[in-house]
Amino acid sequence: FQPPGGARVRINLTELIDANQVLVFSKSYCPFCVKVKELFKELNVKCSAIELDLMENGTNYQDLLHEMTGQKTVPSVFINKKHIGGCDNTMKAHKDGILQKLLGEGNEVYEYDLIVIGGGSGGLACSKEAAALGKKVMVLDYVVPTPKGTTWGLGGTCVNVGCIPKKLMHQTALLGTAIEDARKFGWEFSDQVTHNWETMRTAVNNYIGSLNWGYRVSLRDKNVNYVNAYAEFVEPHKIKATNKRGKEMFYTAAKFVLATGERPRYLGVPGDKEYCITSDDLFSLPYCPGKTLVVGASYVALECGGFLAGLGLDVTVMVRSILLRGFDQDMANRAGDYMETHGVKFLRKFVPTKIEQLEAGTPGRLKVTAKSTESDEIFEGEYNTVLIAVGRDACTGKIGLDKAGVKVNAKNGKIPVNDEEQTNVPHIYAIGDILEGKWELTPVAIQAGKLLARRLYAGASLKCDYVNVPTTVFTPMEYCSCRYPEEKAVEIYGQENLEVYHSLFWPLEFTVPGRDNNRCYAKIICNKLDNDRVIGFHYLGPNAGEVTQGFGAAMKCGITKDQLDNTIGIHPTCAEIFTTMEVTKSSGGDITQSGC
Repeated sequence: FQPPGGARVRINLTELIDANQVLVFSKSYCPFCVKVKELFKELNVKCSAIELDLMENGTNYQDLLHEMTGQKTVPSVFINKKHIGGCDNTMKAHKDGILQKLLGEGNEVYEYDLIVIGGGSGGLACSKEAAALGKKVMVLDYVVPTPKGTTWGLGGTCVNVGCIPKKLMHQTALLGTAIEDARKFGWEFSDQVTHNWETMRTAVNNYIGSLNWGYRVSLRDKNVNYVNAYAEFVEPHKIKATNKRGKEMFYTAAKFVLATGERPRYLGVPGDKEYCITSDDLFSLPYCPGKTLVVGASYVALECGGFLAGLGLDVTVMVRSILLRGFDQDMANRAGDYMETHGVKFLRKFVPTKIEQLEAGTPGRLKVTAKSTESDEIFEGEYNTVLIAVGRDACTGKIGLDKAGVKVNAKNGKIPVNDEEQTNVPHIYAIGDILEGKWELTPVAIQAGKLLARRLYAGASLKCDYVNVPTTVFTPMEYCSCRYPEEKAVEIYGQENLEVYHSLFWPLEFTVPGRDNNRCYAKIICNKLDNDRVIGFHYLGPNAGEVTQGFGAAMKCGITKDQLDNTIGIHPTCAEIFTTMEVTKSSGGDITQSGC
């Protein structure tokens, strides 16, 4: 006896659903079907796919599926005879852990709810927040020594070799300027004023050491298990941790957060790793660097070059193309011009081709050979120290992401994520400097880490704002901005839809010493199509971060030019310039200021 066609299709359909743990009714050309099949592939789960468009009676199967499940479209996913739904339902079930339970993986007991790889600002913030929400959390952190052998403690780049020591050494340089100003204010002291590098370095590193210890105590108090070991995936839910003695341990977790950060990039020319240093080495350098060549035009390059010059050292900055790529170029050039008029030499349109050691020592002597980017001109110069600051590379290449199935941008090592910091592997997330197209800033990583933990474990929905981000470049004359550079604003909105207000100003504190008259600069970019809403905020002047933090909050609230104009300024301050700006860039009017 042969059942009629419709009955035969029903029997075949039922047999297929009963015989396969994971069954996907699909169409070969459907991108949502491909996405679901790739998910099961990443999970190493055998998935049987029935391609309805390649079957003679595929339409009959699809009609019967609609009758059975109420779902018209594909993919139509069944797990252990249970209908899950389409692509969105399947992805959500995986994110929520329901899929794993249906597959039988829910019976597997992971050692941790969450493992965070990276003990920098973002990783620590995320781990502590997750632990506070009752989850079992581990943090792994390991610093691979620099070619010079430099290493450091828990806390990541910002605390050890970034924001904290940089700001303290920047402050050291500002104090040198303050000493000179003090004479004009009536302070009398010996003409002999010198700076001791070793004293500064010891004080700065002692403070950093106290922070390292504080982070370890904080993790212990939050019941976060801290392991000082190098982590790499061996399976999607399993990592290998290797400590400095080479001992290997293995750990499993339901979810992972990647927060490995970045390290300075080298030049790839003879002598760079043998004889040069980076910012990873500078802040704990046991001797004064002496005459220094800074290679690069990044904010790290200009900040380090700036405070070294402020300590009285002979500093040259070698620039390949432009200053502060990605920042407002009007502001970047003004910051660079200020540095140049205050003793920093700039060697523009050159790149090093070779670094040779002429004499060993602390510091020694190095010969740098460089080539023009515009001609065949060759430059040769001698320096005590060469500091490379040409950018940073994401630390993602050697942590086994291929074994976990995580997609990485092969060009820069950055990890693409969705707006919830989720990678293409649903149980693996990433935060901080390794994210593609996001700000490389400590407060951004901290915010993203905290909000991610709350979304994962507290039912929260708030996501990190990567647009309204205030940030400061601690050049000798500090530069702070929030939201769009002028170039980006023009690209997005069009020049004709923007109004740019700007002004020079002379801080009262500079008047008595008689320095830097009308060298400070303020600028706001307004969208004429949206009630003159401020979409770009830029400030070059003293205490830039302190000035801009409050304006950052105002911009997040959508402040307009009228609201700034109607705000009463605090007098006499630098920040009040934003309440009195009247001259537009397009008018070409005079923006110099005189008196108060």
